[in-house]
Amino acid sequence: QLRPVESGGGLVQPGGSLRLSCTASGFTLDYYNIGWFRQAPGKEREGVSCISSDDDSTYYTDSMKGRFTISRDNAKNTVYLQMNSLKFEDTGVYYCAADDSSEYCSLYPHEYDDWGQGTQVTVSS
Repeated sequence: QLRPVESGGGLVQPGGSLRLSCTASGFTLDYYNIGWFRQAPGKEREGVSCISSDDDSTYYTDSMKGRFTISRDNAKNTVYLQMNSLKFEDTGVYYCAADDSSEYCSLYPHEYDDWGQGTQVTVSS
């Protein structure tokens, strides 16, 4: 079973940047739709961004547009989430998820079967 592994989280000040990475051993992520999700304390898991396996089309939740960028590096079998202009409300655990059952990616968590353990992002002054 594919088990994504996230890394790159940490503590950052408002307005700062972080780059999250998602990898998976033994599986070629280019064949999968990859989604990034986050969950803040006491809140439901929400979609952040995703990239499709078919044509690398990308999608973002409105509040992340213009600040976050998702991309693939197939040579490194890694999907990145570049996060700029971070805000207090971006704090949460960020998860990477994979799906190979659909043509295009989705920002809905229930569309994904394979999830990582998450990486903590804390935006604080």
